[in-house]
Amino acid sequence: MTFEFHDLNPWINLLILAFGGLFVWRSGTTLSHIADQISDQTAMSKALAGALLLGGATSLPEIATTVTASWLGNASLAMNNLFGGVAMQLAVLALIDFWVVKGALTYFSPSPVLLLGGTFLVLQIAVGVCAISAGDIALIGHIGIWPILLGAVYAASLYYMNRFENRESWVPTELPEGAGDDEDKNEHSNEEDSQDSTPHPPLGWSIWFRFAYHCLLVLAGGFLVSATADALSKQTGLSGGFIGATLVALTTSLPEISTTTGAIRLGSYTMAISNIFGTNSLEVALLLPSDLAFRSGPVVNAVDQSALFMGGIGIVLTALYMWGLLERRDRTLFGMGIDSVWVTLVYVAGLVVFYFRAT
Repeated sequence: MTFEFHDLNPWINLLILAFGGLFVWRSGTTLSHIADQISDQTAMSKALAGALLLGGATSLPEIATTVTASWLGNASLAMNNLFGGVAMQLAVLALIDFWVVKGALTYFSPSPVLLLGGTFLVLQIAVGVCAISAGDIALIGHIGIWPILLGAVYAASLYYMNRFENRESWVPTELPEGAGDDEDKNEHSNEEDSQDSTPHPPLGWSIWFRFAYHCLLVLAGGFLVSATADALSKQTGLSGGFIGATLVALTTSLPEISTTTGAIRLGSYTMAISNIFGTNSLEVALLLPSDLAFRSGPVVNAVDQSALFMGGIGIVLTALYMWGLLERRDRTLFGMGIDSVWVTLVYVAGLVVFYFRAT
């Protein structure tokens, strides 16, 4: 006899989903701090270390839920979790702009590497939309061509962003007071000087053990979220795509919400936006492990057209923030930047359209 979440009461499944979300929040937040400690004691650049360690750690819930949904055969839940997560986290950035910054977040983020990160993110989402629109053919076993291409685009984005960090092709001439970026640079340069004279002690096994332990907890929480969401989609009559784009996307975005809020409170506005852009890029690249877990052929062939809509919303929201980063206008409305206002309106309108389309 096998255990099935579909046999449980919907309220019990909702409680289990909340319990899994708590696992994701607590362990995901701890993972971000451990990853930051590891990156401080390695020779990797901050951009690359943040994308691989911090971005990878906070993306573990999405990895767990997406792979589990694909393994269960619910391709729409998996894909809308990815594209819905991209839109959700950009909307959360707008909420944090209102709740924490109390101003125009993009005005306080003068780093041009964010524009490159946003460009690569738009490129990845657009390739994902093309994949779902055109369909796929199996290349190796049941693995399609598009997921491999997306993995290559993500690897290229890491390479070029790491190179771009040390270039001065674009230098902002107007730096806002209190942004913290100049102070952070001075602090980093002082830390690097001290690192040259006094090397850090080697990392002990304990920190790697803690990292692996919390990875397992996040994966367990992600499995509970995905399995109960799959059951709830059948029990409530709502499509797996809508639940993946809303409830699951919100639950798996909890670590990013925590780390982004913490970065802004510390004055690291650039890090806050790059955390969201970098995590979103990794989310789109998760189409590859999703394809590996989906056993009925290329996963994009089993996805309904609703994923295209959420992918389009993700492109629109990213473009709005890139617009804000280019203009860097110190104007606010309702206590947040004009770009964040537009992001909020577009996201809410998109969810309304998506709901009526899915029901």
